[in-house]
Amino acid sequence: MQAFVFDEVAVLVRHWFEIDLADSHMEHGARVELRLLVEQPHRGTESASQRFVIDQPAWRADLFDRLDGTPGGFDASHFHPRFAGVEPSERNWADPVRDTPWVWLGGQLSNVERLVEAAGLTLRRPGMDNVQVRVAAPQIVAAAQRQAATECRSARQCYALTRDAATSVDLMLDQLARPDLLDQDRVAPWLRSRSAR
Repeated sequence: MQAFVFDEVAVLVRHWFEIDLADSHMEHGARVELRLLVEQPHRGTESASQRFVIDQPAWRADLFDRLDGTPGGFDASHFHPRFAGVEPSERNWADPVRDTPWVWLGGQLSNVERLVEAAGLTLRRPGMDNVQVRVAAPQIVAAAQRQAATECRSARQCYALTRDAATSVDLMLDQLARPDLLDQDRVAPWLRSRSAR
C-alpha cells in the first residue's frame, strides 16, 4: 500500500482481491481510497516528528478485473462516492470507469473538494488540498497502474500483495451464498493462511 498524504486528506493506493458473495466470482485490481486525516496536536519541539492519523474514508475507486473475464477489461470497475462511517455505499457503475479508468481516475483526483462534499464531509481549507492532489494526480494514477489486475499474474502474487487483508477474505469466505462455485485453486493461498491462524 502507498499513502499520498496532504494537508487534510490522504490517498491510499493498493492491490485488492475479493470474492463476490452471491456467485463466488473473484475480482482484483487497484483500489484507490480518499480519506480524511484526523487533526493532531503538535507534539515536542519544532523538530519533533509529528503524528499522522489517516482515518475517515470519503470515496473509493475499485479498478478491478474479474478473474473469469478479460484481463485488462476492467469488467468489475466501479466506485463508491460515499461511506456511512467506514462502510462503503453501493457500487456505482459508469462507462468511463471501465472504458478509460486511468483518465477517469485522474479527473476524479482533480477536485477532491467535490469528492469530499459529495461524501457529506467537509475540509477546513479545501483549496490547498485541491491544488496539492491535482499536482500529485499523475503520480497517484501511476501508482494505481502498478497495482492493476494485469500486473498481478498468479494467485500467489495476489496473496502476497493482499495478505494483510486476510481477515476480510475470511469474512468473504464465511458469507458465500454459493461456496460450491468457488475456485479452490485460486483461493488456496488464503485458505492455507486461514488454517494456519
